[in-house]
Amino acid sequence: MATDGRYPKGVLKREQILDTALEVFADEGYRGTSLRTVAARCDLSVAGVLHYFDSREDLLAQVIARRDQIPRPAGTASVEPFALADGIRANIDQPGLVELFVSLTAAARDHTHPAHEVLARHYTSMRLRIQGAMRDLQDAGQIPAHLDPDALARLIIAAADGAQLQWMVDDEASLDGPLATLIYGVLGLTRLE
Repeated sequence: MATDGRYPKGVLKREQILDTALEVFADEGYRGTSLRTVAARCDLSVAGVLHYFDSREDLLAQVIARRDQIPRPAGTASVEPFALADGIRANIDQPGLVELFVSLTAAARDHTHPAHEVLARHYTSMRLRIQGAMRDLQDAGQIPAHLDPDALARLIIAAADGAQLQWMVDDEASLDGPLATLIYGVLGLTRLE
């Protein structure tokens, strides 16, 4: 038994379910995917899948948390906000995950929804990473010292999320354009790497 009270076999199965669900939602979309598809790929019933999670919503929230744990591909930036821009660009090929993220973010307004804590941690972590990068960029002379790193971090996140919302409903909207315009055009940032 693991130290958290779960059996190793159960932990591995839960990880398999999360990996499979992430893949299915990326390939087939959020609205078009049923838990039956995930269950079939894991050789389980829907009840078997839900045995490893508190609810369907908990599984969906954990899929977003799992997405955030995936290592960045080679060639992407390791410094925020450039990594965020690279991640948004990669989302073009995963519209189902964008739809899942947008839908869960709206649902997470309810503090009792399983996605609330997951997304609260997601945003706090992202904001702190971008704040640190803003301070580094200020130290390097790329951003004026009088600009608040926290406000800049929140602005960058808002641009990324707003672009994702628009992209879901506007066929002419660019997913990565608004954030790239903010980072490179308005703020005039260049990668320090």
